[in-house]
Amino acid sequence: MKKKSLSIKLKLTLWFTGFMALLAALCLGLILIVSSHVTQNEAFNILSLTVRNNIPNVSLDSGYLRLDPDFEFYSNEVYMLIYNQNGALISGQAPPQFPVETELENGVTRFVPSSQGGFYVLDFWIPSGWDNGFWLRGVLLTPDGSQMINNIFLIFSIILPFFILMAAAGGYFIIRRALAPISQIADTAGSISEGKDLTRRIQLPAGSSEVSQLVNAFNHMFQQLEQSFEAEKQFTSDASHELRTPTAVILAQCSYIQKHAETFEEYREAIQVIDRQAKKMSLLIDRLLDMTRLDLGTQKIHLEQINLSDMAAVLCEEQDTGVRQISICPQIESGIFVEADSFLLSRVISNLLDNARKYGKEGGSIQVRLSRFDASAILEVEDNGIGIEEADLEKIWQRFYQANPSRDSSSGLGLGLSMVRQIVLLHGGSVNVKSTVGSGSTFTVTLPLASQSQ
Repeated sequence: MKKKSLSIKLKLTLWFTGFMALLAALCLGLILIVSSHVTQNEAFNILSLTVRNNIPNVSLDSGYLRLDPDFEFYSNEVYMLIYNQNGALISGQAPPQFPVETELENGVTRFVPSSQGGFYVLDFWIPSGWDNGFWLRGVLLTPDGSQMINNIFLIFSIILPFFILMAAAGGYFIIRRALAPISQIADTAGSISEGKDLTRRIQLPAGSSEVSQLVNAFNHMFQQLEQSFEAEKQFTSDASHELRTPTAVILAQCSYIQKHAETFEEYREAIQVIDRQAKKMSLLIDRLLDMTRLDLGTQKIHLEQINLSDMAAVLCEEQDTGVRQISICPQIESGIFVEADSFLLSRVISNLLDNARKYGKEGGSIQVRLSRFDASAILEVEDNGIGIEEADLEKIWQRFYQANPSRDSSSGLGLGLSMVRQIVLLHGGSVNVKSTVGSGSTFTVTLPLASQSQ
């Protein structure tokens, strides 16, 4: 049988209560030590004051001891003893158990042990002439601290249980409040696990405490999980939807070959169809993987200063192949630099040129303009083709959406513009389109200039 462990709140409460009890015990010990020192210092002060007050009231006159009426042999619980210069007791009565033969020391307060506990002793040498004098000794029985100690223990025995109970209750309340966000984190994580709702977040007031940092970390983790899950669903949905047609074509061609193909030409035509569809599937999978990596942020971006002017000029020259008798007319301002990933940025320009050629008017032209405005680089790709309906302007950025699939749709996957927007946003820029049906479209990409171009 598995042993049930204590909760963290209870463990912390027990630790806190134990610590407070230990602290109370240390305080008790400190009080006892301080009280002992205070009592000793008070006894020393009483002894010193009493002996010093009696010094003017005693003297030696012609070898005889003379005591004033104000001299007191017992005052403030201090016994006064008088010794001659040889150390013999000549006046006064010592308290019981005090060893009167104790060595005399001038001006030193000290402890003399005895069977009753001990005495505090203070001696003064009082000279009389050149070669005579006497000793004045004060003896004080050490105070009995047992009563004081008993009183302190009595007070602590009454207060300590209430103190520990209050510490336990207060500690549990504080710990419960401090760990409440942890419980909320666990509840939220559990509800996400049970209900598969990755959109839920832990709702706590903003702050800079460790708990707030933990909550922010968990919310960020939930966001990443949601993005990963959505990207996986998107990839699965896109792949299953778009691969269905080429897969069906390939299967149909294979079935046709098996049943009806008889000549070499029929086999070759079927293989060409299969080859085209397989290449389309491969291209589609590559593009979908690229899109998914961009969605998840797993594709590494290597930012560097790029001469956008040179890149745009080279790509325009390379892609001016005369397909469909469409020419590319660049108007590129020189010396424009941006911080970007050269591979990804080249795909932006290539995709926009491909899109313009695909939907441009046969025998027409593509205008490519690059300029700077304030702290931004402005790239415009304009065609004079069929244009885009106003209702479709926002939809063209969606995956697999083709505003006019009737024209050369077999050459496109409907992923180019979606990838353009992703890459541009990834570089802190923006992209938009203006279009007039029958006149053409203008795509505008805005990117922040590198410091070299500003």
